[in-house]
Amino acid sequence: MGHEPSMTRRVFFWSSFSAGAAALLPWEAFALDWREPKTFGKIMKTGDEWKKLLTPEQFDVLRQEGTERAGSSPLDKEYRKGVYVCAGCELPLFTSEMKFNSGTGWPSFFEAIKGRVETRTDYKLIYPRTEYHCARCGGHQGHIFNDGPKPTGKRYCNNGVALRFIPDEG
Repeated sequence: MGHEPSMTRRVFFWSSFSAGAAALLPWEAFALDWREPKTFGKIMKTGDEWKKLLTPEQFDVLRQEGTERAGSSPLDKEYRKGVYVCAGCELPLFTSEMKFNSGTGWPSFFEAIKGRVETRTDYKLIYPRTEYHCARCGGHQGHIFNDGPKPTGKRYCNNGVALRFIPDEG
């Protein structure tokens, strides 16, 4: 028991130091490196907390499962090398090597980075569709269709507003 006060001060010091250092780092510092399989915790926020962090368009798509207008995203025509991260939490979801031009007006990918998206069945248009979300924050990304190219035959049809592109350095 004699060591508890110093242990408490030590824990308080390092907790305070870590929180202060984290506040000085750019948001990108918290993004996971997509090349390294790592575990990550879930992010849970209230609707009001998300509204403070996201644009109205991002909130509509990511939190209310809306759909942006076809052809409205500059990411549909993005052809540089890099990684596509969730606009809500910066989790890397796709690489530029996974992207293809589907001609649909939305950024499309033939696969996602393993373990980075979760799916469920959506019946909003009466017939069942496979909807996918960011595995970390649950943000709605889009739908998966079976009309994509080889090797998977899948098309992850993504709302561009739900993503952010980070070009490769160099």
